[in-house]
Amino acid sequence: MKRRDMLIAAATAAAGGVARAQPYPGKPIQLVVPAAAAGLADLVARVLAATLERILQQPVTVQNRIGAGGLIGTAFVAKAPADGYTLLFSLTSHATLPEAEQVRGRAPAYELNQFKAIARVSYEPTLLVASNAAGEQGLQKLVERARKAPMTVSYASTGYYANSHVGIEGFAQAAGLKLIHAPYQGGAQALSAVAGGQVDLTTAGVATAASFAKSGRLRILGVLGNRRIATMPDVPTLRELGYDTDYYVWTGLFAPAATPAPVLDTLRRAMKTASTDPQFKAALEKMDTTLDYQDAPEFERFVQAEGQRLGEITRRIGKVGE
Repeated sequence: MKRRDMLIAAATAAAGGVARAQPYPGKPIQLVVPAAAAGLADLVARVLAATLERILQQPVTVQNRIGAGGLIGTAFVAKAPADGYTLLFSLTSHATLPEAEQVRGRAPAYELNQFKAIARVSYEPTLLVASNAAGEQGLQKLVERARKAPMTVSYASTGYYANSHVGIEGFAQAAGLKLIHAPYQGGAQALSAVAGGQVDLTTAGVATAASFAKSGRLRILGVLGNRRIATMPDVPTLRELGYDTDYYVWTGLFAPAATPAPVLDTLRRAMKTASTDPQFKAALEKMDTTLDYQDAPEFERFVQAEGQRLGEITRRIGKVGE
C-alpha cells in the first residue's frame, strides 16, 4: 500500500472511531418491565422514564414484556445489546426466578450475573392480610389453628414463586405451618378472593391494604418488615410476634453485564440526580410508594444477598405448579 493510501485509511479509521465514540446517550432508551401494566414495577418505571428523559435529554420509553412470571422480559434484556439503550426495570422476583427455575429442573432463562445493578428506587414492606373470618381473632389464633390442622388455612398468591408466594411461604416456614396455596393471575384477583372469604390470607402493599381494611373488606395481621409502618403504628411486625421472616417488594434498574463502564457511570449519575428530584419524589408519594435509593455498589450487594436469602425459601418450597 502506498504511503498516500495508508494515510487516507488511517484518517478514515480515526473518523470512524470518533463517530463510534459519540457521547451516550445518543438515541432513545427503552426500559423493559417484565410485568404487566398498572403493577408496581410498571407504575414506578413510567414515572422514572419521564424523569430520566429530562435528565438525559433523550426519549425514554417503557415496554412491558410479560410472561412466565417475569422470565421472558428479563431474559430479553439479558440477551440485548449491552449498549445502554435496552435496560431492565424489575422488582424482587428478579432475584428469585433463577432459583425457582432450577427447583423446577429447568435451565434458568437468565442468571443474576448477566446484569449490572444500577440503582434501587423503592423498597416497601408487604403486609400479611386476612379475610374477616380468618383474621377475626388475630394472627396468633390463626397460627394455632393452622398448627392443629395442617392444610386447612389457605393463602392466595399472584402465581408460583411470585412475590406473595415466596413471602407467605417464608412466614409459613418460620412459623412451622403447612398452608394451602391458591395461585391467581394477579394481585387484584388474589385480594378479591381474600376479601370475599374464598381464601384466608394474602399479602398486599401498604396503600392497598389500608384501603381494603378501611372499607372493612379484610384485616391486617402484621408487617412483613423489620419495622412498623408510620401510618399504621398499631400493626406489629411478624418479627415482634416471634416469626423470623420479612418480605419487601423493591424496584430497581439493571443493565446487561457487558455494558461499558462509561455508560453505566452515566446511568448511575442520572439515577442519583433522579433520587433528589422533587417531581420524581412527589410522583412516587402520590402512588404511596416511598423512594429508597441505593447506588450501584450497595444495590449489587443487596440483590446478591436477596438472591441467597429468598433462594433458600424457594428451595424449601420445592417443585410446584407443574
